[in-house]
Amino acid sequence: MERIIMNTGLTETGYSCSCDLLPGWIVSGSNDFEQFKKEVKDSIDFYIECAKADGDEYPSVFDSDYEVVYKFDVRSLLEYYRGIFSFSALQTITGINQKQLAHYASGVSKPRPQQVRKIADGLHSLACELLTVTV
Repeated sequence: MERIIMNTGLTETGYSCSCDLLPGWIVSGSNDFEQFKKEVKDSIDFYIECAKADGDEYPSVFDSDYEVVYKFDVRSLLEYYRGIFSFSALQTITGINQKQLAHYASGVSKPRPQQVRKIADGLHSLACELLTVTV
């Protein structure tokens, strides 16, 4: 199953994404991420349907099973998880000072690639840890 990467961000009006496989294609929609994912799926289906009807070319990956993967920019990722984790908790998870995390989330500063990696690694580590928990 192919993975389709959606470059995703959070704007003042809701989520937005683009896909390198679909030049010029952009979806902007809901503040509710679950609703936004449905909007993305509907938009892809509509794009492919129109391309087929018009005889236009489109990436063949959309003719088979594929998985949509949302790749967040750091600011949007931190804003998304703000309602789940405090900056204090994210500091523990990532090793980055909570004030600095708040600056990244608000757009006051942009993290260097090394800091982006620390955030991703911290969240991935937490996810792996959570997968080992049984009840």
